[in-house]
Amino acid sequence: MGERVEWNSNLTFLLAMIGAAVGLGNIWRFPYIFYSNGQGSFLIPYLVAILILGLPFLLLEYSLGAKFNDTVLNTFARVDKKFKLVAWAIMIISFLIVTYYLTIVGWDFNYFFLSFTKAWGSNPDMFFNVNLLQSTTDLSGITTIIPYIFIAVLVLWAIVWFISHRGINEGIGKFTTVFVPLLFILGIGIAIYDVTLPGASIGLARFLQPDWSLLTSADIWLAAFGQILFTLSIGITVVLSYASHLPKKINLTRNACTVILANCGFELINAVGVFSILGHMSYQTGLSFDQLITSGSGLAFVVFPQVFNILGPVGTILGILFFFSILIAGITTAISYIEPMVDSFEKTFRLTRKRAVTIVCVAGFLVSIIFTTAAGNLLITLFDDFLNNFALMIAIILQCIIFAHIYGTTDLKEVLNRYTWFHVGTWWDAIIKYILPIVIAILWVIGVYDLIMAGNTEKLLVYAIISIVLIVLPFVFNYLDNKINKVTE
Repeated sequence: MGERVEWNSNLTFLLAMIGAAVGLGNIWRFPYIFYSNGQGSFLIPYLVAILILGLPFLLLEYSLGAKFNDTVLNTFARVDKKFKLVAWAIMIISFLIVTYYLTIVGWDFNYFFLSFTKAWGSNPDMFFNVNLLQSTTDLSGITTIIPYIFIAVLVLWAIVWFISHRGINEGIGKFTTVFVPLLFILGIGIAIYDVTLPGASIGLARFLQPDWSLLTSADIWLAAFGQILFTLSIGITVVLSYASHLPKKINLTRNACTVILANCGFELINAVGVFSILGHMSYQTGLSFDQLITSGSGLAFVVFPQVFNILGPVGTILGILFFFSILIAGITTAISYIEPMVDSFEKTFRLTRKRAVTIVCVAGFLVSIIFTTAAGNLLITLFDDFLNNFALMIAIILQCIIFAHIYGTTDLKEVLNRYTWFHVGTWWDAIIKYILPIVIAILWVIGVYDLIMAGNTEKLLVYAIISIVLIVLPFVFNYLDNKINKVTE
């Protein structure tokens, strides 16, 4: 197989990990989750979620990468060869997520260039939904490709290919070393400017205003655990894959804590900026704060362009920086999401790095095409709901069972405690073996219930197709793996 390539420094690894974690969810998902779940009081379940879900599972993936120093596929096979099917399924989940994720980044790619002239006009809502996305409410639009989105996605996959095929140091390492610090500089700079705007205090007052009564509601706790799950990119083997390239003498617990602090710190700083700028818009337009804040793409591509229109020339500069920040965050996350499959393809099918990256990126682009159609927005919603609320939850539970119960945590704790900030002991066993799977199972039940209740014929058809892919493809890859290994033995 050859000697495993190592990161050229711990700093390079940390920046790559932070780049994997900081993505679209930090920039536009967190502010709305924070707002709709008690504002300041949300910090309590948020911190608990970090301690019960974020840190323990990060440590699990770190320890597996450091222990085996191998591909995701071979790491699962070390426990039992039949678990290769689980590994393939999880990597396919990650691959499918990045196919629609890059399409959303493609929307931003268009907005980055539009921001130079504010070409979205005086009605950003109509421009986004009608002019750019040309969205249909059913799957009939799947035959209509939107050229601007198609071209943007093609360019983005080419960028991901260019960065990834150069390897973890020359490609991923060099890119994240430059652009992750730049992302933080831009995020902090924009937030500082936002808090100086007239009316920013309106937003900041809402940000700091706690609703303690919500702490007795299960929804706020589930929202916190869901946010930590998505924002840290855990469960999809990205962390395991990146950690498998670490040198031996690395303080894994310190690295995990550093990534969490950087990711969650960026999230909170960005939220302060978002609340401030929406407070300014409320001050300028007379609209209430509640009328302005929205979730997901509506915040980034509708509300913020409205704000940039109000700010005049300064809004042009802010718009350019804002959409460029999203672009950086999207690319750093995308290159991390394909890495587990690229690494496993390279080693399993005896491919060069360049060929493995080419296969994954070409396949990824071909899948992404369906999201560049008029039905793309609908399909993205369906894929995201199914993969995050159903498939990813199962993947995390299975990993807890495979590595904590079947393989056991003794060797993993030894790896974590070799160089450590704090002792990893029975508390970690209890969380990984019992508490975490139970919490994720609760989230899974709620997610499945929501999927079923919101389902119609079209939605159920899409869910069925994704399920078939997640079941059939692992067997196909496993068959090819066995066939190649028999030929080369």
